[in-house]
Amino acid sequence: MLIVKDNPKSPISEAYRTLRTNIQFSNFDDDMNVILVTSSGPSEGKSTTASNLALAMAETSKRVLLIDCDLRKPSLHKKFNISNNKGLSNLLIGQHKFNDVARKYNENLYILTSGTIPPNPSEMLSSRKMSNFLDEAKSNFDFVILDTPPVIAVTDAQILSTMVGGVLLVIAAGQADIGATQKAKELLDHVKANIIGVVLNKAEVSNGKNYGYYHYYYGEGKHDKKK
Repeated sequence: MLIVKDNPKSPISEAYRTLRTNIQFSNFDDDMNVILVTSSGPSEGKSTTASNLALAMAETSKRVLLIDCDLRKPSLHKKFNISNNKGLSNLLIGQHKFNDVARKYNENLYILTSGTIPPNPSEMLSSRKMSNFLDEAKSNFDFVILDTPPVIAVTDAQILSTMVGGVLLVIAAGQADIGATQKAKELLDHVKANIIGVVLNKAEVSNGKNYGYYHYYYGEGKHDKKK
């Protein structure tokens, strides 16, 4: 699923780079280096989107920190094939320091997994320690990307959206329920989250107008999927 790394010349990798560029130019007057990625429901591809966006940003020689803020059903450690014995939760309770839990994935990308599953995820993520940690991370990295649980399922994404510069809402084409997606936006609007865009995921890609230039340059076949 790390297509930016595994197939960097694919149309989908180019789409992630376009997303990266759009974020960088979306609002140059505001602080937009801490981005939260969420969805309305499960399995819409938010973690895959966060991972590939982080890889795309790291390609530009920017220091990037990718954080798994899903303290209930974490998945980033599986995507990057790294250990999750210790991570964000262990950092927040003072059990470990940042350098002990963050993994350097490549020259520019660092990954902080969720760590031990806590009994009180929402309270931990809403704590002053979490807010202070994000402020510190912001000063040490060019971009910080947060992968969070779906908005409707729990309040975690709402809580964290008040601590970041912008929110990306991932919607799976042909899968996401319209009502659930509208509810997710309402919940984010309720806490005055700065929704900077929507990522349409799992959309069929043909050789039509939308991706014609990608196919022209890279010669990709029909019916690729963005996952």
